[in-house]
Amino acid sequence: MRATSRIADVSINTVTKLLVDAGNACAAYHDETVRNVKAGRIECDEIWSFWYAKAKNVEKAKAAPKGAGDVWTWTAIDADSKMILAYEIGDRSAETAYDFMLNLSRRVEGHFQLTTDGLGAYLEPVEEVFGGQIDYAQLVKQYGEPKGAAKHERKYSPAVCTGTKKRTISGSPVEEFVSTSYVERQNLSMRMGMRRFTRLTNAFSKKLQNHLYMLSLYFVHYNFVRIHKTLKVTPAMAAGVSDTLHDMEWIVGLIDARATKPKRPKTYKKGKLTRKQ
Repeated sequence: MRATSRIADVSINTVTKLLVDAGNACAAYHDETVRNVKAGRIECDEIWSFWYAKAKNVEKAKAAPKGAGDVWTWTAIDADSKMILAYEIGDRSAETAYDFMLNLSRRVEGHFQLTTDGLGAYLEPVEEVFGGQIDYAQLVKQYGEPKGAAKHERKYSPAVCTGTKKRTISGSPVEEFVSTSYVERQNLSMRMGMRRFTRLTNAFSKKLQNHLYMLSLYFVHYNFVRIHKTLKVTPAMAAGVSDTLHDMEWIVGLIDARATKPKRPKTYKKGKLTRKQ
């Protein structure tokens, strides 16, 4: 954001206000538009980030706000159209999982197959929200230490996946489609597309609310503006939610449509109450 303010030669407050306005407009548009989507296969996952300070540093941080530390972004992607159907921001608890599943249930229509990772927090919320009316399976991954990595390098090297196990939870999921590959690839797109998710930098979100605004903007751009290289259309067009290819000017239009109209000063002219032109 500060780089943007320097390039555009405007105040950082101007850039912040634009982010707030864009985030609110995009969140409202996603909530109103992404409804009754017909999806056959849905994959869910969580991606880690933090705001203000990492959880281990919050205690020593100066004037750390309540709740500062780790923040998880839960996403649900349609494996066919690659559209982000729902997202939720919070911790990695069953409470957040329930809100996430409830949000997803409001976006989709009809029967579908759901795949998540092996996180236990999913189990009760999925059952409570969908009541066993979907085909649900978990892809449980087993990890080991990276080979040849020195002890001090382990925190920079991801753990090695040594195997997977497909676990049926409810319904009759097709084993061939029990996968989280697309949603995990989306996690990479998020880290590449949003500076706030880059590890080992000072680009993390300083405020949780700004983190939410950025995500709302990102998901609307990803769903409605960015052309998927394989599908040759936007995910929203592939899912049948939109029949139009939008651009960034369209997002600006969403912001302007929600902006409060300025009140013109009143004045008197020839004994009549008018407004200055």
